[in-house]
Amino acid sequence: MSSPGGGFVARLWALCHVLRDDGITYHQYVEELALLLFLKMAKQTGAEAQLPAGARWDDLRRVGGEAQLQFYQALLARLAGVADQRVRAIFAGATTGLRSARHLAGLVAALDALELTAGDAEDGGPGLGELYEGLLEKNASELKSGAGQYFTPRPLVASIVHLLRPRAGESIHDPAAGTGGFLVYAARYIKAAAAAAPPARLLGVELVPSTRRLALMNLTLHGLAGEVLLGDALSPLGAELGAADVILTNPPFGNKRGGGAPARPELRVATRNKQLLFLQHCYRALKPGGRAAVIVPDNVLFEEHAGTATRAELLATCDLHTILRLPTGIFYAPGVKTNVLFFCRPERPTTGDASERVWIYDLRTGLPPLGKRAPLTREHLRDFEHRFGDDPYGRAPRSDSGPRGRFRSFSRQELRARGDTLDLCWLSGPDPQAAAAAPTPRELTAEILGCLSAATTELEALAAELP
Repeated sequence: MSSPGGGFVARLWALCHVLRDDGITYHQYVEELALLLFLKMAKQTGAEAQLPAGARWDDLRRVGGEAQLQFYQALLARLAGVADQRVRAIFAGATTGLRSARHLAGLVAALDALELTAGDAEDGGPGLGELYEGLLEKNASELKSGAGQYFTPRPLVASIVHLLRPRAGESIHDPAAGTGGFLVYAARYIKAAAAAAPPARLLGVELVPSTRRLALMNLTLHGLAGEVLLGDALSPLGAELGAADVILTNPPFGNKRGGGAPARPELRVATRNKQLLFLQHCYRALKPGGRAAVIVPDNVLFEEHAGTATRAELLATCDLHTILRLPTGIFYAPGVKTNVLFFCRPERPTTGDASERVWIYDLRTGLPPLGKRAPLTREHLRDFEHRFGDDPYGRAPRSDSGPRGRFRSFSRQELRARGDTLDLCWLSGPDPQAAAAAPTPRELTAEILGCLSAATTELEALAAELP
């Protein structure tokens, strides 16, 4: 997706600074805009039949003065009880944080002046979906918003979807949906590949109600069907989702509350580490022949005890064919070091481990620091995409680039000899470009905090497993 709605995003985001006087946070502002965008979209697309008379865009626009804010508050409560399931889910529990009718009037006027199309900007004009993606990205880039944890950088999402090549009619799951980026991009990829193809079956799960609302709005403004369930995929709800052809996800970091035993007995490795539990869910939820891409922090690659057991189970049950080691800073927190695990479930049971060889691409060593000042772009990922190949199961011809290159392969025997650690590095030495792009004090502090957080997670997981 190219620079989503650039000028329109800047104009709408400028209003956020005005609303700071109302005590509105960045995240609340995006939620507020989402609700208003839904009303405007329903008018522009002729879909207002799903909304009750008297609770539509023009009704809100016609009310003036202090009465408009009161009308808006009542409108939100009314829409939470409509018959349409998607509308009811979006407006469930929705409230406005606005305290000034003047600020509401400003938002309504700003949105009313925008000439937008539904879905994406296929005709050259900005689309509602494109504009909304831009707002989500802007929100995530604001360090104070705390939204970066729910937002996967879109160049990375686009690259992962391109490599896994979802197909029409496949079931596509994201058990930690966040703002729904993976689901949206998967559907757009399928549409671009075959415009007349039947839609994909999109299913996500999101634990945080306000974030689920943003995800549902993302699907809606892109004109997509599908569902984002409110709940925890690590609870029994996850077992009810059914098997998936494709899983694309960026699970939350941290530990799961409530003790070390998973709430689902089929997740056999007991741990409080949420990334390990989500990884177990993903490789168990794939259909035979299904494929997945899961973003995980570094500790998943080397953590002992539960980490070792989870990696061994993954290597045995699935073909973990590729690991992409990502640069630091791309999740708007310079200390967070992450990777993408690409794996697939064999069509038929195997006699030995399903993983015979793991390829690792190091996109981290020697790369200048990335972040808000220098964001990740698709160009950063081009060489990896080329070396990955055009087979979504990782079976395209590949070449080991040697100890001075970024792409290496390791046999199952080599991994076993290393205790099943996947934290393998072979590049070293300072990089002049990286040295020139010295991090700011804020970035250094964030990196230290990220390292401390990772260490705390590992210590808590170890403590939970001690007798």
